Amino acid sequence: MEQRSQAESALAGAAYGMLFVLGVVLGVVGGFTQSWYLGDSIPAAAVGWVIGLLVICLLVGRMMRGKLAALMVAAGWLLVSMLFSVKLSAGDLVISGDLAGYIYLYGGMAAVVIGVLLSPSSGKSWLLRGHYGPPLK
Repeated sequence: MEQRSQAESALAGAAYGMLFVLGVVLGVVGGFTQSWYLGDSIPAAAVGWVIGLLVICLLVGRMMRGKLAALMVAAGWLLVSMLFSVKLSAGDLVISGDLAGYIYLYGGMAAVVIGVLLSPSSGKSWLLRGHYGPPLK
């Protein structure tokens, strides 16, 4: 196993922290904009956010060469989205229980899980590598 210097470890930690912040920002912006409809019946923003979350998780996982990167984005998004879907005592609710809200929450959860699972793994196990051939170089 290769050894990392303290500077490399600190840089990697900062990068994963920023990916978590990216997930939080995606959750905040997505939570407030997911209810925009195209016409009267098509929740275009919710569908767009689901596709965007999947693409972002896949890209981040591929760029950082590990599932942890996609998981950090997913964790930030999930934290904010779950908090926004809780009804407060005053009756306020950011993500409501209409069609757009369901598509955004459940579709977004499926998108981040798929994004994490399809991201390449940095592990040595053939099961965790994300492919069944020889190790990627």
